[in-house]
Amino acid sequence: MDPLKRTTRVAMKPKQRLLKDVTGTLFFAVFTAVLGFFQYGYCIGVINAPQQVIMIHYAMVLDIPSTKDETGALVLDEVLKDPTIMMLWSLSVSMFAVGGMISSFTVGWIGEKMPRVRAMLLVNVLAVSGNIFFAVAKLGPSHILIIIGRFLTGLHGGLSSGLAPLYIGEIAPVALRGALGSLNQLAVVIGILISQVLGLDVLLGKESIWPLLLCLSGCAAVLQIFLLLICPESPRYMYIKCGDVEGAQKSLKRLRGENYDSTKEIEEMEKEKEEALKEKSVSIWQLVTTATYRQPFLVAIGVHIAQQLSGINAIFYYSTDIFTKAHVRKPIYATIGVGFVNTVFTVVAVFLVEKAGRRSLFIAGLLGMMLCTATMTVGLVLQPQHKWMSYVSLASVFLFVSFFEIGPGPIPWFIVAELFSQGPRPAAVSIASFSNWFTNFCIGMFFPYMAELCGPYVFLIFSGLLAFFVLFVYFKVPETKGKSFEEIAEGFRHRSKKDTGRPTEMEYLGANQEA
Repeated sequence: MDPLKRTTRVAMKPKQRLLKDVTGTLFFAVFTAVLGFFQYGYCIGVINAPQQVIMIHYAMVLDIPSTKDETGALVLDEVLKDPTIMMLWSLSVSMFAVGGMISSFTVGWIGEKMPRVRAMLLVNVLAVSGNIFFAVAKLGPSHILIIIGRFLTGLHGGLSSGLAPLYIGEIAPVALRGALGSLNQLAVVIGILISQVLGLDVLLGKESIWPLLLCLSGCAAVLQIFLLLICPESPRYMYIKCGDVEGAQKSLKRLRGENYDSTKEIEEMEKEKEEALKEKSVSIWQLVTTATYRQPFLVAIGVHIAQQLSGINAIFYYSTDIFTKAHVRKPIYATIGVGFVNTVFTVVAVFLVEKAGRRSLFIAGLLGMMLCTATMTVGLVLQPQHKWMSYVSLASVFLFVSFFEIGPGPIPWFIVAELFSQGPRPAAVSIASFSNWFTNFCIGMFFPYMAELCGPYVFLIFSGLLAFFVLFVYFKVPETKGKSFEEIAEGFRHRSKKDTGRPTEMEYLGANQEA
């Protein structure tokens, strides 16, 4: 046999195996699950483009004298600067994160008590309800209806952003966990891009039909409800939580193919079940206070806080305003450009994450973002003296988003499910999601005031935070690529023993039992 041909065939085997693992049912189930993240992304981006139109409508509803001229006509500059309107707008933006922050605490309980598919079905009731409030916003006190709608869709987002990664992490083959987990972030950025395009004033960003723009994510909720009815349940949940061996095997055959030999995967689940019986279910309090979980717990919340405090949502929520201050001629089109670049580099990340690994991509992304915040600041500061510096600001925003999607964007959504076994996983996802939503809320609520106080130097704050997160990831976050839950846990135990010079709690208890 020709050595070259033999080498080529051997080299192709891993790729062939990966492609074989992606069955139609697996792809369908993952697509259905990430529709929840599509709604999450749409709700993040949709509030950006119609900002001025909605703030003017608030001023009309509230009839604030200070926003009018002598003839009683609204003055745009006065509307945008009015403290009441500004506060209501900040609430309209950030109430989505408040809802997510509250509901994320219940993901652990729901993950313990309810199968994944059924749970995702039920939480869509919140999404549909919230979008109904958006649809009727012009028929009543619009500021109140929008704030309520954003709160309800936030409740859905908090639950969905916890349940979907749990489901995908449990149905994906080990070799595809990273790539399929990255689809969560891809759905987010597609949702953001579509909301930005539809928000153009030539489409749905008009004064007459902006409620339709806000409520369109409800269509994705209805679609997900119908698709979930034919999705297979998580085989890991069925085997480990319900003890349904036959049901787990049927789900595996649907997900992996009729000729799939599920013996090895069932054995792995049996080991995980035995470990889960030893540790039982783990509450959030136990997760926080037990030394065994301390390091993975810190990593879980750390990567989510890094994602949000990187400054990315300051760009997503307020990019149009940033481009306006940089004197970009058509700021809304620049914002759409950001959404397009966002989507392209998320697709790139799907292919990179299983090759380069989680940790290296995370560090590379954070370093690139830190450099971009510095150049963005230079562009904003020098733009009044040099008009061409507006292009520096524009390029910095585009590169900032690109680096975010390479690592800090997709990785936190699936790495938490990789760090924990079945027992503590729901609680870990809950607390990590809460950390993400809380920092999301802080950015949405306080960034306008920070920008007002710091002016063009506001992104230097994020530069300092990004430098800290680079060090955190380098020293604390392990590489989880291609590793089973047991291997990752063993790595943490080894690291804990190395750091302290003492046996871990699990090793200490095991030694006492042997004695």
